[in-house]
Amino acid sequence: MNPRYVHTNLIAKDWRVLANFYQTVFQCVPVPPERDYSGEVFDQLANLQGARQRGMHLRLPGFAENAPTLEIFSYEPSLEKPETQVHRHGFGHIAFAVDSVEQALALVLEHGGGQVGELVTLTRADGQQVTLVYATDPEGNVVELQRWS
Repeated sequence: MNPRYVHTNLIAKDWRVLANFYQTVFQCVPVPPERDYSGEVFDQLANLQGARQRGMHLRLPGFAENAPTLEIFSYEPSLEKPETQVHRHGFGHIAFAVDSVEQALALVLEHGGGQVGELVTLTRADGQQVTLVYATDPEGNVVELQRWS
């Protein structure tokens, strides 16, 4: 076995809106083609009846062409997600290193995202500092913005 990280999947109410947010705010790059899956074999995979999944992959910033992607899909039918909380079980957040946490947060807010907590600077035992804030994308998924000194 030779494992290699491939992608993280994000289920969206509207995959096009969320994909546009990540392209605009975090400079993620579309990796064609768009996906559109349905039918008996997909139902077997998803353990659902009459399901349809549509969306696309976005290459994450800072990586070469065959890098891991953020896979953003919408399902039909779909389930509502619980309230956004940074300490809920399961995947907690996606993180981006940025030049300015303040400017990145302003861009997130300008494009329909939100802010979870306060912008803070934490100091590790070795003296290194990280400035960070938890924000959300337009659908309430937590995004960490960070800058190490």
